[in-house]
Amino acid sequence: MAMNLSRISLVLSVSLIAAFSSRLAAAEWRPAAGPLMTKWAKDVSPEKAHVEYPRPQLVRKEWLNLNGLWDYAIRPFNEERPQAFDGKILVPFPVESALSGVMKRVAPDSLLWYRREFKLPDGWEGRHVLLHFGAVDWHARVWVNGREVGEHKGGYDPFSLDITAALAGKAEGELLVSVADPTDGSFQPRGKQIRNPHGIWYTPTTGIWQTAWLEPVPEAYIRSLKLVPDLDNSQILITVEAAGAGPDHLVDIELTSVRPAMKVVAQPGKQVSIRIPEPHLWTPDDPHLYDVDVYLAGPGALGSKADRVSSYFGMRKVSLGKTPDGILRILLNNRFVFQYGPLDQGFWPDGLYTAPTEEALRYDLEVTKRLGFNMVRKHVKVEPAIWYHACDRLGLLVWQDMPSGDRYIGASDPDITRAPESTAQFETEWKRIIDAFRNHPSIVMWVPFNEGWGQFDTARIVKMTQEYDPTRLANEASGWTDRGSGDVKDVHVYPGPGAPRPEEKRAIVLGEFGGLGLPLKGHTWQDERNWGYRSFKTQEELNEAYLGLIANLRPLIWKGLSAAVYTQTTDVEIEVNGFMTYDRAVLKIDASRAAEAHRKLYLPPPELKTAVPTSEEAAQSWRFTLEEPAGGWEKPEFDDSSWKEAPGGFGTEGTPGSKVRTPWNGSDVWLRRVVDLPAGGLSGPHLAIHHDEDAEVYLNGQLAARLSGYTTGYILVPVAEAARAALRSGAKASIAVHCRQTRGGQYIDVGIVEAIERK
Repeated sequence: MAMNLSRISLVLSVSLIAAFSSRLAAAEWRPAAGPLMTKWAKDVSPEKAHVEYPRPQLVRKEWLNLNGLWDYAIRPFNEERPQAFDGKILVPFPVESALSGVMKRVAPDSLLWYRREFKLPDGWEGRHVLLHFGAVDWHARVWVNGREVGEHKGGYDPFSLDITAALAGKAEGELLVSVADPTDGSFQPRGKQIRNPHGIWYTPTTGIWQTAWLEPVPEAYIRSLKLVPDLDNSQILITVEAAGAGPDHLVDIELTSVRPAMKVVAQPGKQVSIRIPEPHLWTPDDPHLYDVDVYLAGPGALGSKADRVSSYFGMRKVSLGKTPDGILRILLNNRFVFQYGPLDQGFWPDGLYTAPTEEALRYDLEVTKRLGFNMVRKHVKVEPAIWYHACDRLGLLVWQDMPSGDRYIGASDPDITRAPESTAQFETEWKRIIDAFRNHPSIVMWVPFNEGWGQFDTARIVKMTQEYDPTRLANEASGWTDRGSGDVKDVHVYPGPGAPRPEEKRAIVLGEFGGLGLPLKGHTWQDERNWGYRSFKTQEELNEAYLGLIANLRPLIWKGLSAAVYTQTTDVEIEVNGFMTYDRAVLKIDASRAAEAHRKLYLPPPELKTAVPTSEEAAQSWRFTLEEPAGGWEKPEFDDSSWKEAPGGFGTEGTPGSKVRTPWNGSDVWLRRVVDLPAGGLSGPHLAIHHDEDAEVYLNGQLAARLSGYTTGYILVPVAEAARAALRSGAKASIAVHCRQTRGGQYIDVGIVEAIERK
């Protein structure tokens, strides 16, 4: 066969030029010397900077990724477009990150500028061109070919601009972006970003931090989909919003993952329903997804399909309802499923807000699932759409926080009063976030506020959230600033666990607990002065403490708890509370032991019977002393006749969840009591205890439990094996308690509850 030497020469020339360009780009960029890097950093390059299609619920085949090397400059706020740039930055990594290649801060009185040129692919002629940004933090202005095409305020919601007019029919263009970001110098939502990172506050993110891309569309095109599962009526409700469509346009909707395929024709903007007989439910154990294709047809027959997108949905429902025990709980698909997962900050040592790669982004979720969690709370940050897509596919329930901003308040302070501009920005950005991610079946709860961070007009904001998306629950304020609205009562207890009393109109949840810290040398942001809510020295110590927390968590479920969130997925900067190190190199907790412990959390609650009552409802008499007793005070034969007698509980008024009947305001108290055990024995005895703070409890002289920290109410704690063995059916038993006060409130009261597992 004859060979076309000219064509081969051209291909070789193009290949050589491409290879040379790649080497040149690589020579222009390298990661900055950050404090800590992940194993994925080696996979990052200008040619491989988040290359995956970024919008999995509205997919078109044609697109142009703008990630890669851009020119950048940092200039005073009032300076016009830079005449010269400072160097190259790798988009989409924030300028403060090592992977950007820059790792510089942007002051509140400065602007970060970006510039790059682009060329449209062949075949885009005659169509509109949309410019998309996954997220830019915070105030972005955009120019194309010297013409300003738009601006956007908001660091977490995606936005799009039609740049067709600015292209003026040309296939090439120059893109210029300026970004202002005062971080905590202003009111805008910012999450945990702060200009002076310390403690639980971290390095800021400025600029483009999610994928930037171009997409061709016809003059009339599908702008968005609204996919609402209606499980009770076995149907999916679909609304197609179209830009540029007239009254004669139609949409053709096809469910392609069912056989035979289901189809419906509708008008843009009109909600239609498709009945799905015997729907395959989306659950954490079986996260089934239905595929759907949507076509927009021009005036006339549906044969002229001008635009097409692909999407998916899950048939699932989240609601409140009472279980057979009469307790109001969170239901998934009309059944109670205990929700348990980690607090997920979404920070990376080398990319800050931006994961090094898509593989890295999914890794955290895959480990979370492998450990046996079924939920994750995305904490005061919003992720790229592919993160939620991974949750949809893995079967991870998501609680989505609104990133906090403005001023903070204490636990007993009233809501702040925001300026009109701050109020408008919060509400606008919150609604945009809901709009952007409302189709993901994994998201089951919206959380507008956390621990009083920027909390204002609580009841109104919660009502707005519930009305804007009535298909999900609203958690008014995770933490301590509860105003009585929303669908859940959420408390934070460190290390915990703990739970509020069940309520009639709201489910009860534990929004944060744990925080067990372990710094591992070589895997920390800094060598010394790392921080945790409670620190340990070895992984074995950490594992034992963690499993102890989980053992104490399950009885709270029996008493009404619907969900719990453990702090946290990974270490973050100087915080070392993660079950993984910040670089994701070490899993600190034993995966198999943790998964087995978590599995038990999802079992049906047992039947609870009071064996020895506490003083919560009626006073129970105790012998007590405030002076350290002689040795053997915990033994059944100890003579406590010289001790005083008084009713429990013991403590100071105002201690949360307490029922003080005998004042105790010293450093230590010792209690003794002799009780009658029920006939038939105790197969699953638990202490019913409210302790503030450290307590040790003995049954018949054997240590039943040693507890540190404090609770804000009565919890159930499994009785240690040796103490269980010391109990005799129908006989008398001694209970001996020592409680030590360290700070704040104080309280102690103890009883025994029998937990009978259901078959």
